[in-house]
Amino acid sequence: MKLFDTHAHITDKKFDGDRQELIDNFEKDNVIGMIEAGTDIANSKIAAKLAEENNLVYAAAGVHPHNANETAAEFIDELKILLNRPKVVAVGEIGLDFHYDFSPREIQKKVFYGQLCLARDMDMPVILHSREATKPMMDMLKSMGKVKGVMHCFSGSEETAIECAKLGLHISFTGTLTFPNASNVRDAFMTVPLDKIMAETDCPYLSPVPKRGKRNEPKYVKYVLEKMAELREISVDEMGNINTENAKTLFDI
Repeated sequence: MKLFDTHAHITDKKFDGDRQELIDNFEKDNVIGMIEAGTDIANSKIAAKLAEENNLVYAAAGVHPHNANETAAEFIDELKILLNRPKVVAVGEIGLDFHYDFSPREIQKKVFYGQLCLARDMDMPVILHSREATKPMMDMLKSMGKVKGVMHCFSGSEETAIECAKLGLHISFTGTLTFPNASNVRDAFMTVPLDKIMAETDCPYLSPVPKRGKRNEPKYVKYVLEKMAELREISVDEMGNINTENAKTLFDI
């Protein structure tokens, strides 16, 4: 099965000891690509450099809602430069997080909206983070019209999944899909058209069954894809191909 991890954070310090070894093993592990999602300007620069130095790595550049309050006034200009670098394929990870509220909500909204407008102007997809902010998130997205991008790490309701698909968004699922108590996520997954489904690890977080308690890695996206295939009653190879093609189409790879 072909493995494409559509959302990872291998620039995280948990990979400091073996990051390059992990990447060098991608071919052996059947990983044919991954997207390293940026979390602020500095981290996005690291992600872009990692992508430029490694054939199977691509990057997204953006400011995560957790970091919105630390963003300089000129961040859009810096971000635009990053988005023009080779192998930077999306604006992300961006969005709203009203669970932790690490940044004031009005600042989150301002930073998010600025990045949405930049993505629209540059005709680039967005990688969206939403936690306990469904209504304001959907309201802002609807104000943009059709949106090209992906709702990452989806854990919302069936109704929200249907609403996202109507907006033109892809919807990406993590190891949460394999958790015994996550029936709501599996129910939402079943509503998503196959041409809008993607799989991710969000590593080093959310390790899937049977890797719970261990550091998550891009190769573990196979467990997400296996659960997807089981739920949709198709072969794992077909599910892997669907994920890969959807990722390549959305990110223009």
